[in-house]
Parts: sequence; C-alpha cells; structure tokens
Amino acid sequence: MPRTRAIGAAGVLAAAALTLSACGAAPATSTTANGKSAATATSAADFGGMNGLVAAAKKEGTLNAIALPRDWANYGAVIDGFTKKYGIKVQDENPGGASQDELNAITSRKGQDRAPDVVDLGSSFALSGAQQGLFASYKVAGFDQIPGVQKDSQARWYNDYGGYISIGCDAKRVKNCPKTFADLLKPDYKGQVALNGNPTKAGAAFGAVYAAALANGGSFDNIQPGIDFFGKLKKAGNFDPVQATPATIQKGETPITVDWDYLNSGYADEFRDKGVDWQVTVPSDGQYSQYYSQAINASAPHPAAARLWQEYLYSPEGQNLFLKGYARPALMAAMKQAGTLDSAAAGKLAAVSGVPSFPTPDQTDKAKQVVTEKWAQAVS
Repeated sequence: MPRTRAIGAAGVLAAAALTLSACGAAPATSTTANGKSAATATSAADFGGMNGLVAAAKKEGTLNAIALPRDWANYGAVIDGFTKKYGIKVQDENPGGASQDELNAITSRKGQDRAPDVVDLGSSFALSGAQQGLFASYKVAGFDQIPGVQKDSQARWYNDYGGYISIGCDAKRVKNCPKTFADLLKPDYKGQVALNGNPTKAGAAFGAVYAAALANGGSFDNIQPGIDFFGKLKKAGNFDPVQATPATIQKGETPITVDWDYLNSGYADEFRDKGVDWQVTVPSDGQYSQYYSQAINASAPHPAAARLWQEYLYSPEGQNLFLKGYARPALMAAMKQAGTLDSAAAGKLAAVSGVPSFPTPDQTDKAKQVVTEKWAQAVS
C-alpha cells in the first residue's frame, strides 16, 4: 500500500508524533578530507571527491531512510541499486508514513542513532523543514542542472521526481473510461470515483483537487472550484470516500482513481496478469504536476551515507530508476540533452502536452488552508 504522502505546512496540520521504541546515542560521525565532521560537507569535494565520499559512507555502513514504499516511484529498485553498488544497508522505517511523520522523526530523534539520515518530502514540507533549520546544505554533482524553480538556493532541498495527476480506470469493470474531469460527473460512474487519501493530508488527493480547480475555471490562486467540483461529484453519487490502494483496485472497490500518473501507470503493470485492465489518462482539462523533494537531516547519524545517497539519486542511474517507475526525474531535460536518459522508459510515460507549471509556495499554502477549512463540508 503506497504511503498517503501528507501535504500541508507543518504549522497548519497537526500530526501525531511517531512512537519511539528503544533508542540510543548517535554514532560518531565520519570526517571529510580535511578532518572536519562529514555533517558539515556541502559537496563531494569536501571529501576529496567521490572516492573519498564513498569510502566515508562505506565506513558508516548504514543509511536510515523513512517512508519509502518499494512500489512508490520504483523505490524498491532504487534502494536495491544503492545497496548493490556501495554495500551500504538501507533501513527503511515506516514505508507507509507521510511527510509530517518524516519531520516528526527528525525533531523527536535528534541525537539518536535511529534518526532519519534523509527524507523524501512533499514540496510544502521541504519548505517548512528548511525554515525550521532541519536540513543540511549539500550540492550534488548535478545541482546546477536542476531547474531553478525546483530547488532551494541554499541547497537544503531539491526536487527529485514527480508526475501529473491522472485518471486510472479498470476497463474491464467500466464500459467507457473517463478521460477528463468533466467526464467524471457522468451518471455512468455512480460510486466509482476515488482519491488516494484525504486532500487535507495526502499530497496526491490535494493535487487532484488542484487539478480539478484548473479544469473548472480555477487557478493556482483559486482552488475553490476544485473543492466545488468534488462537492458536485459527491452530490451526484459518483464520489467514493474510500482511499484508493492497490488492494481496493484489485478487488474492484475503486475502479476509477484520481492519482499521480506514476502510481496509476505502475498499477497497470502490477495488475496486468491479475484480471485488471488498468488504463491511465492525464486529463486534458486539468493538467497539474508536482514533484517531491530530497533533503538531508542536518543532524543525520550517518552524514556521509546520506550525502552518497543523494549523489546516487541524482546520478543518471538513480534518475533513470525513477523513470522506470513512471516518475519524471528532475534532471530529465538535462539527461536527454546529455544522451543519458533511458529513452525506452521515457516513451512509456502517460502523454501530456506543454510543459509543467508550478504554484508558488505562498499559493500552495493558501490553497491548503482553503482545502483544510472547506473540504469536509463540501463532501459531507
């Protein structure tokens, strides 16, 4: 079951702190080429280059990750590839966790060997964590090639992969699969349309509301039409409040789901031999794209391994592994120009027109506040 991937500024949405089990002091950290703590390294050059970084990370031997489901954006292959290449064990805690859980773990476990070394967050949480001083500044080798709108100027976080909101549909259960948000209102789809979570907490569901707003006269400054749309969908009897998961899809409980295209496309592969003909469309009337962000815990117990993990994720190997999971890597344009992009994997992505545009942090925060205040009433 993929994580819900919570959204929302840390100060806006309350979240329960993670329950702590046995904990211990953080291990002694490795050092850079000049004998300083690896936690202060801002690039591989501080280790004397990649060979020095690899040696320091191997000495630590472990990477603490959190909230990385193996079936989310091909993270299983990413984790396995990193371990195979460097011999470093990846301990992935709470794979079904959300972004707020990741920040909670950083703050509640500071100084402990169980603290996360790295986090993969929704964009709003990356901004919030940076503002709280939770992340280390570190530039991977490809930092300059990451588009400016997709990275923090101080290199405390940067986007790694993303995708578009899409409509997934079981063509064996649904006679005519919907292609647009407008289609979802048709009486043919009574009780069949679901989201991946609640939009007040889950990034995919929040993205669906934003996309619906764009499809219905709204904008990045006005998400209300998206809330109104799902209110109409509920009133029409088409909206199913059950959270869509691989299990509900396979059982036929959520035959139409609005979710990220990389998740829906992954389901198409997963269920091809299980009697589910899962078709995926990026709705032409509401194209909304969002990327997730990587960051290093400023007090990571394994700071060298954390930095090597980032280098791996933003290498052509790591970025192409995300691509094989139908996620669109942040360095996709640069890799295409350099000839390192997996063209076969790129050719399998759901079709979209134009280039993605992104709301500003302020626009996102305001939209989340509106959704938090008005969602429950709209779909009740």
